[in-house]
Amino acid sequence: MKHILVPIGSTTNASNTLQYAIDFAKEVNAKVFVFRAYKVLSKAGTIININDIVARETNLYIQMMINSVDRKGVDVKMISAKGGTIESINAVQEELGIDLIVVGPRSNSIKDEVFLGSTSGSIVKQTEIPVLIVPEQYKFKPFKLALTAFKSGKIDKKGVLFPLLEIIKAFNTKVNLLQVKTPDYKEEDLILDDALKAIQNTLTISENVTTFQGVLEHFQTNNPDLLCVFRRKRGFFKKLWEKNTVLKSEFHCSIPLLVLS
Repeated sequence: MKHILVPIGSTTNASNTLQYAIDFAKEVNAKVFVFRAYKVLSKAGTIININDIVARETNLYIQMMINSVDRKGVDVKMISAKGGTIESINAVQEELGIDLIVVGPRSNSIKDEVFLGSTSGSIVKQTEIPVLIVPEQYKFKPFKLALTAFKSGKIDKKGVLFPLLEIIKAFNTKVNLLQVKTPDYKEEDLILDDALKAIQNTLTISENVTTFQGVLEHFQTNNPDLLCVFRRKRGFFKKLWEKNTVLKSEFHCSIPLLVLS
């Protein structure tokens, strides 16, 4: 793992998310890119160059965030981009190659009943980059056990497990697999990919209405410090993909959540 992107929003939890990303990056020997996108609404007759002002303020904000954390010898760089968050992240991905995005779940403006705010939710939904969602005020600690939940044991894309494999290598993490048979499962879903077999510590097959319900049923038994799921149209976020904001009543997670492509 070489490059970790940390989108920074206007939130009191932003510095904690960045510190978590730096602590994690130190363990996996990765660089951290602190990112913030900005938009400028042009006004007719304006003489002052608003673009320059907003760009300068954005860079100052990013630098302030970097100065507020302990870099621990990690290479931390700043990126500001004019435009929308998703298109800017995709542009950074094309230019640098991002292995992982580390984000907090929501901004200060979001109500308490919301788990994922629109920005974090859109990153999970609209990018193809693996995302690690860190709970608010959560402090970094090595991953001892990862619960990896899925409906289909088939992996279509090469390299999907890369972030999880890097975590296993860095922390000697054990991986418990949870395969959930939902009412609409197909027989081919039960065939476990060799890549999953290679990392499994245990395998549990559960029958539930949704993958999330399967996670709820087996979460306490496993007591993981990392939950890993797949970004699939028929997978964990199937019902949540209709919108970017996700309510806690629909889904929430008290430990880091790794979303693989």
